[in-house]
Amino acid sequence: MIELFNNIVLGLLILVPLVNPVSTVALFIILSSNMTKQAKDRQALLASIYVFFIIVLSFYFGQFIMRTFGISIPGLRIAGGLIVAYIGFRMLFIAKKVHDGQNEESENIAFVPIAMPTTAGPGTIAMVISAASTVSSGQIDTPDWIIHVSSIVVPLLLSIILWLSLRSADSIMKLIGENGVDAISKIMGFLLVCMGTQFIINGVKEIIINFPN
Repeated sequence: MIELFNNIVLGLLILVPLVNPVSTVALFIILSSNMTKQAKDRQALLASIYVFFIIVLSFYFGQFIMRTFGISIPGLRIAGGLIVAYIGFRMLFIAKKVHDGQNEESENIAFVPIAMPTTAGPGTIAMVISAASTVSSGQIDTPDWIIHVSSIVVPLLLSIILWLSLRSADSIMKLIGENGVDAISKIMGFLLVCMGTQFIINGVKEIIINFPN
């Protein structure tokens, strides 16, 4: 049981910084600013569920899916970077369209961009697939039952952390006010463009490094 506990703690320590609930909450506040409380709670729950399944599926089927569709880790990083950068540009230059009163209960932000690529982004997926690859290659001697339990418990705990964080968005929004939301929108837009650009740079660097001489 101690080894199981250590594996779960290690998994959380590795993935929480990659998931980064703080930046996800900031983006959620902006994109859900005109939603009803019920709609926000629904989007928060859905996003958490999506993140759980993305991480679990990435661990068990990530390598197979990427091989089947011929997707590389650099390709995943570049694609994720383009999506993140696009969202950032929207928030920077056409923010009014993001929260002009049109995105109510019909708007679905839970999967894109909250769950993917903001929370379970290219870095998180790449890390999970890498961990699964290490396990399948037999490089670690951890018992199989601990690996399987950890692979479910860690994403579950991450999803709960995310859900609790997103549920606090309403309180934060009341505290900062409409002007604060607009200011955060611009700052987050710029940061997302930077993050997206960095994802693309990392992907291109991996391609160059791994390119055969």
